[in-house]
Amino acid sequence: MSDIEKIKKLRQSTGAGFKDCNSALKESAGDLEKAAEILRVKGIAKASKKMSRDAKEGVILLSKDENKSSLLEVNCETDFVAKNDDFIKFVKELSELNNQCSSNLEKLDKLKMQNGKTVNENLVALIAKIGEKITIGRAKTIENKNCTTFSYQHSIIKDNVSKLGVILSLESKEKSEMIDTFGKQLAMHIAASNPIALTSDEIKKETIDKEQELIAEELKNSGKKDEIAKKISLGKLNKFKEQNSLITQDWVMEPKKKVKDVMLEIGQGINIIDFIRFKIGD
Repeated sequence: MSDIEKIKKLRQSTGAGFKDCNSALKESAGDLEKAAEILRVKGIAKASKKMSRDAKEGVILLSKDENKSSLLEVNCETDFVAKNDDFIKFVKELSELNNQCSSNLEKLDKLKMQNGKTVNENLVALIAKIGEKITIGRAKTIENKNCTTFSYQHSIIKDNVSKLGVILSLESKEKSEMIDTFGKQLAMHIAASNPIALTSDEIKKETIDKEQELIAEELKNSGKKDEIAKKISLGKLNKFKEQNSLITQDWVMEPKKKVKDVMLEIGQGINIIDFIRFKIGD
């Protein structure tokens, strides 16, 4: 086998570039197996260096089966890589594995992929091949038990790969076309309105505290009396809670109504059990 044929074979088996393959073959005295090992070690070293860089682009993946539905975020440095065929192939398989292990990222890292290597090994190899930092970000799974799950994706790149994903689970006493329509529309509403909690009581304390600080800072130099400033502050805080709680948000399909108003109109014992919204950059 000629040197060129060896380089070609090594490139096919490792995905490494021409120069790296040529150097590895020289270092291994033409031994393809040893050259592949050298590239793997160097790949790990290269990947480690790249992990200090920012990865603010990426994709959101949606996967589901009869029992559960999951969203997974995978980050990279540029939008160009987010559309790379090797990257897309990796994240699509990764998404299915994530749903299988119910978004347990520690477990996911060690699962075997179709090529027999672990997720972590494949991730390191992909970083070395593509030349960008790639990280597994947020992941969450919703169980489908005793409820109906709806989903929505925005800015779809391919199949279940997009820039924004929503999963929503609803519970109702009966099934109907009206509830199905509402579920699909509510998933779209969540994508557009970005609620941070189902109700105001479920908004995290640190989020409320931060908003209070911002309001206080805004009113500090307003020249208003303390008593008036407190009333304004309370009003602003209540407005913040209303606008960021799903059930009290203005319904995107008919803004004069709240989400809770639409739910009452539908009736049929409908309840929102849970929702997830992941968007790249959030």
